[in-house]
Amino acid sequence: MATAKKAPAQKAAAPAKKAAPATKAPAPAKKVAVKAAAPAKKAAAPAKKAAAPAKKAPAKKRTVNAAFMKALTPSSALAAVVGSTALPRTEVVSKLWTYIKKHGLQDAANKRNINADAKLKEIFGKAQVTMFELAGLIGKHLK
Repeated sequence: MATAKKAPAQKAAAPAKKAAPATKAPAPAKKVAVKAAAPAKKAAAPAKKAAAPAKKAPAKKRTVNAAFMKALTPSSALAAVVGSTALPRTEVVSKLWTYIKKHGLQDAANKRNINADAKLKEIFGKAQVTMFELAGLIGKHLK
């Protein structure tokens, strides 16, 4: 039924289109008026661009979360890889990546996977982990 209602509406619109050619003469005058208004809009646009940088100026500087920078003591298994000194969590992850790359432990086919050697197997608890699991597995070995 909905399509039946739309069909008469389209028929009503068709005569309006036929009447449109009679009004084509005033249409160019409207276009001229639009063109005359267009430069005014362009003049206003640079003013907006000049105001935009003023909004960006008071942007706050990001502060580092203190929990990431707190020095934590690694377990004996983790200390064999990163050292026994207390380190922030971010440094532990960096040193682990240094160890992984130095010993070529990234999977050749899928670089997101890390193949554990004897030292890393103690930390990870399995033979292969993804890089996304890395931080979670390290957390168990930091106090």
